[in-house]
Amino acid sequence: MANCCEPGNPLPEISIDEVGASRPLVAVAEGSFTLDVLPIGKSAVVSEVGGEGALRQHFLDMGLTPGVSVTMVKHAPMGDPVQVHVHGYELSLRVEDAKRIGIAQVNDRPDTGSEAGLGMPVRNGVFPGGHPHETEHPGLGEGGRYHDSSSGQPLLEGETLTLALVGNHNSGKTALFNQLTGENLHVGNFPGVTVDRNEAPLRNHPNARAIDLPGMNALTPFSTEELVARQAVLDSKLSGIISVVDSTNIERNLYLTMQLLELDIPMVVALNMMDELAANGGSVLVNELESQLGVAVVPISAQTGEGVAELVDHALHVARFRERPVPQDYCDATGEGAAIHRCLHGVMHLVEDHAQRAGMSVRFAAAKLVEGDALVQKALDLDQNEQEAIEHLIAQMETESGLDRAAAMAAMRFAFIDRVCAATVIKPQESKEHAFSARVDRILTGRFTAIPVFALIMLAVFGLTFGVVGAWLQDLLAQGIDALSGVVATAMEEASVNVVVQSLIIDGIFGGVGSILSFLPIIVVLFFFLSLLEDSGYMARVAFVMDKPLRKLGLSGRSIVPMLIGFGCSVPAVMAARTLASERDRKLTILLTPFMSCSAKLPVYVFLAAAFFPDHVGLVVASLYVLGIFMAILAAAILKRTVFRGGAGPFVMELPNYRMPAPKNVAHLLWDKSYDFLQRAFTVILVAAIVIWAMQTFSVTLNVVEDSSESILALVASWIAPAFAPLGLDDWRICTALIAGFSSKETVIMVLGVLYSGAADLALSFTPLAGVCLLVFCLLYTPCVAAIASINRELGWKWALGVVFGQCLVAWVVAFAVRCVGLIMGFV
Repeated sequence: MANCCEPGNPLPEISIDEVGASRPLVAVAEGSFTLDVLPIGKSAVVSEVGGEGALRQHFLDMGLTPGVSVTMVKHAPMGDPVQVHVHGYELSLRVEDAKRIGIAQVNDRPDTGSEAGLGMPVRNGVFPGGHPHETEHPGLGEGGRYHDSSSGQPLLEGETLTLALVGNHNSGKTALFNQLTGENLHVGNFPGVTVDRNEAPLRNHPNARAIDLPGMNALTPFSTEELVARQAVLDSKLSGIISVVDSTNIERNLYLTMQLLELDIPMVVALNMMDELAANGGSVLVNELESQLGVAVVPISAQTGEGVAELVDHALHVARFRERPVPQDYCDATGEGAAIHRCLHGVMHLVEDHAQRAGMSVRFAAAKLVEGDALVQKALDLDQNEQEAIEHLIAQMETESGLDRAAAMAAMRFAFIDRVCAATVIKPQESKEHAFSARVDRILTGRFTAIPVFALIMLAVFGLTFGVVGAWLQDLLAQGIDALSGVVATAMEEASVNVVVQSLIIDGIFGGVGSILSFLPIIVVLFFFLSLLEDSGYMARVAFVMDKPLRKLGLSGRSIVPMLIGFGCSVPAVMAARTLASERDRKLTILLTPFMSCSAKLPVYVFLAAAFFPDHVGLVVASLYVLGIFMAILAAAILKRTVFRGGAGPFVMELPNYRMPAPKNVAHLLWDKSYDFLQRAFTVILVAAIVIWAMQTFSVTLNVVEDSSESILALVASWIAPAFAPLGLDDWRICTALIAGFSSKETVIMVLGVLYSGAADLALSFTPLAGVCLLVFCLLYTPCVAAIASINRELGWKWALGVVFGQCLVAWVVAFAVRCVGLIMGFV
């Protein structure tokens, strides 16, 4: 059998559905109390976890295991979903899913350990040495428990090392990746900021590369982004792993670390956010934690860069010398864990030779077989007798422990983590960040305040963008561009430059590109506010609050995040849909995202609104945004009853603490968006402006025309103009602008700037009703080529073409309906 984990032979790709396909339904005992009825502020012990497939496994991986203490924190404003405190963090899930979690031993007060953020009694004490970084730490290359050089064969000098950054959502992987590589990837504060793998060389180490992977909670994927991360981790081309652990939420983060240790790949644990933990009076006994895990543990702060240099040294060392984790037995051979201990070790003995032939760790192979992983079972190539023997061991374990195979494995891992944390972690009663978040959430997620506050925040964002800050900066820049255009025109006239060249520079370049550049301030201001909302952690609260109303449309609350990102750009919005666990929800969200008005459409709205309705620009633009949202709701309602029948996928999400947006991160984001805008302006749009100018200036015989209606452009556009006649837009110049908008939406203004002498000229060419129809069509017709390419990558070319033709049809129909209503009401 081929070695599935050797380079070139990774584990085959699978889908989310295949991961949970073999997991049976587990029902909650009839008549027992369930988590949904637990009163706010009360604690209980989980007695059983019902459900089936990947969702039930996800609940177990998130820490909802039999025997764990859980506290009800609050309900969403509409009563659903609910937020619970478990294993030191806060988890949101729907009421219908909470009904699958059986509970017992309801207490009158919250669990002390949960309040502490550990799920166990708080240890009091002083960290030796005061600050975590001042404690004794194993030196680079030290042998023994943490660097066992005898476990592997050193790689040749000069061989490229590849290190994967693996960790939970919001653990700081991307911030660390930026520190390691000098990249400026965006860092957010809600699950799913990274949805694809990013790779770059390490600073000062040209023969080493780092890979930033999407966050995941366990090696059993629950969403497409987690599937991407799992497949990258199981690819043995990795030289080593950096397990990024949030030290303020260490108990839950160590669950994934344990599974990574089972892979027997060279690894270092990066204990991130240690500065935040220390500021709250907490600490970690680093040497003791290393001893318990069997790998080097390096305390760091990815935000400030503290400890990162030491982390790089350790990571490169273990990767270069192929130092594998020191074997640890996570099972408790006595007491409640004895049954799983006997089962797991029995399976290990049965499959040891198969695991060696398959090139995988025997511990990992045995654990996955006990969990019921069909992919690993296939890779091991077990015969019928061996499979029956393994199933007999598992059945015996389930009988003795009273837990099914998946729950037993999760409970075993969390039991080991409890022991490790009890011996190594000292935490304060409650962090300042959590206390602040709880106070703020009383308003931002309150029953009567959440939705009104959300509406006020969005109104403030758009009001400041279009009516105050952004508009003032836009006028200032436009005046500068006009002044520069006048100076250049005067200089060319005085130098007797050829009139055709003058037309190219003034009408083509300044008229086209210049008209677009003036909208840069508005885009920057909009992204500034969206970045603040995202980095602060408010986006996750929006998903929590909006889940129930979105579910009526067949969507999950998590769909709100890609849709809000769509107001910035459709391309990352389409990719952000990978965070959705349900394939149905992912497809539906992607198809609805283009209805959100991206920042490239914003200049078009402002330009046309200023031309036709100069006294009501803000109102017109705001109305277009509302219309786009309404059309998305209407489309969702139709698709839910036709193409995408059924209910919305599950809503399971962690709510992070609020954090102050990092000025450096916000500045990087604004620079990236500005650079991207300017790059398009001086490349694609500049070329398009010159081409449009040439086609409008010359006839078919390449003579300069006096009337642009005799130009090449007019001839080509006249073939399409009849289709827009029912909308009152049969002018060939409008048709040209709309066609050019397929490349990028800003190009629409560029073309109008070239073909019309100004906004006043455009307004004189059409009635206000025709102007409304043009605005509606620009709102709804096909997204740009880049967005279509993203949809093609995510869903395939059939769906991408469907979006192109479908949205053009929707845009035409709605614009035609607007015109008919306007004519009936007497508007012209």
